[in-house]
Amino acid sequence: MANLVIRNARLVDGSGAPERHADVVVDGDRILAVEDAGTAPTSGSGRVIDADGLLVTPGFVDIHTHYDAQVTWDPYVTPSSWHGVSTVVMGNCGVGFAPAAPDRHDWLIDLMEGVEDIPGSALAEGITWGWTSFPEYLDVIDTQPRMIDIGAQIAHGPLRAYVMGERGAANEAATAEDRELMGKLVAEALRAGALGFSTSRTPLHRSKAGELVPGTDADAAELSAIAEAMGEVGHGVFQFAPDHALLPVTEWPWMVDLARRTGVTISVNVNQPDSAPEVWRDVLGLLDEAAADGLPIVAQFAGRSIGILYSLHGSVHPLLFHPAYTEVADLPMPERLVALADPERRRRLIHDEPDDGGFFEKVVLDKLDRMWIVDGADIDYEPTAEDSVASVAARRGVPGMQLVLDQLTSSEGNGMIYTPFFNYSYGDLSMTYEATLHPRTRMGLSDAGAHCGAICDGGMPTFMLTHWVRDRTRGPKLPLEHVVHRQTRQTAELYGLRDRGLIAPGLRADINVIDFDGLGFDVPKMAFDLPAGGRRLVQRGQGYVAGFVAGVQTVDHDEPTGQMPGRLLRGPR
Repeated sequence: MANLVIRNARLVDGSGAPERHADVVVDGDRILAVEDAGTAPTSGSGRVIDADGLLVTPGFVDIHTHYDAQVTWDPYVTPSSWHGVSTVVMGNCGVGFAPAAPDRHDWLIDLMEGVEDIPGSALAEGITWGWTSFPEYLDVIDTQPRMIDIGAQIAHGPLRAYVMGERGAANEAATAEDRELMGKLVAEALRAGALGFSTSRTPLHRSKAGELVPGTDADAAELSAIAEAMGEVGHGVFQFAPDHALLPVTEWPWMVDLARRTGVTISVNVNQPDSAPEVWRDVLGLLDEAAADGLPIVAQFAGRSIGILYSLHGSVHPLLFHPAYTEVADLPMPERLVALADPERRRRLIHDEPDDGGFFEKVVLDKLDRMWIVDGADIDYEPTAEDSVASVAARRGVPGMQLVLDQLTSSEGNGMIYTPFFNYSYGDLSMTYEATLHPRTRMGLSDAGAHCGAICDGGMPTFMLTHWVRDRTRGPKLPLEHVVHRQTRQTAELYGLRDRGLIAPGLRADINVIDFDGLGFDVPKMAFDLPAGGRRLVQRGQGYVAGFVAGVQTVDHDEPTGQMPGRLLRGPR
């Protein structure tokens, strides 16, 4: 018997099929039936929702998050649960918290803080360590209630340090014995329920002390030993963050060899750096070749430019590089704002260039054409050159630093400036548009839970609907059905989660009911709601009329209901 009927919905079921009007019938945690609109019986049903005019989709599946610590203290798994996400996969980019020898706890915290900009004080206070091995870590987080489902990957950084100690942390070469033990522990993690393995090979990823993530320089023999163990178990995604400059030439050969010999699915992060703006085209061509050879290689692309939200409360902003600011940077914010309003200090910040060999000019003044004022609730992730700080300042006949200073000190120090550093080399999102349509790319890189002081991308699932389907003006839009498919069934299938991501009989009743016309965002802000008062940028979604996880309503008009049906996912399903 049905306990929920959602009637007259604009159903986009996650398969990529055209939108249709339908009734969705739910029994317990499963979808019982999908009927023509208005035909599903309601007599005897526990609840009926009239979804006339509302969009109904599967719950979103975000495969690139960093909640590895946060899931130990935050049952709501925010910001993902604010944006229609019902399943997340964490443990990406080679960083995590298991396995963890007791004397490595502080080191793992410093590694995560450095790579993912999660406050170390929050991690130190928030994590209650109760594990050493990765299976024990899964057991601990499995006992805790939460709003949405989580899946975990075992990360190369903690694995290497656990097996090799200081040698592993220092990126020394692994011995045959080291490789054998790493393979054994990865297999053990997968059998206990891990969804994959992750590593990082980019020089951008460094610990708080500036050290490369363990595994950055791992040779082919080490990577092969891990992949072979994964192949023997029979499931798991091999995810990694590459050095983009080396990806097509140095990284691709071992990826192809690995995929061919082990059959393991490889998922590689791809962005467009300004230093190599066409590398993504090379990758798409290589993906086509891999597909022709039947090799399971995909590339994760973000749905928008990846950049920094500068604010005085954040991790980085343009004033940090000027001595007139550093003199007062440690003052409490109200006193700091008073000091920054001092006429002489303003003059120095606006007109004086530091005697630093041109560094300030290079990293700030020369970048004013790549900075945009954040004005309003949403951030314009496809801004025009005419609206940049440099262009606006030129039209007004004022120094660009005057606009920067005035914006950052506005709203009691909460004023923000946006600057992209990936995926905006062309000055628009045409690269993202093309990559999003490629059959071998996957939606990823929201980094939800991470980069707390500089990036606010956990709301990317909402952005995909608002910008790409509804609001874009600087180029073609994307089909609604494709965007929904891309962040539901397609991402779920990548990790073998075939019981979700699709509104179809017998599958999980993870469902969003969305006011598509009213979908949007709250004003981004810096919140101090992590343990120990740690900071993070937050931006809530608007327009989520209802959300269901396993048939239980978890969201009611953008607010959590307090229900906790989420669970740890152990392996593919």
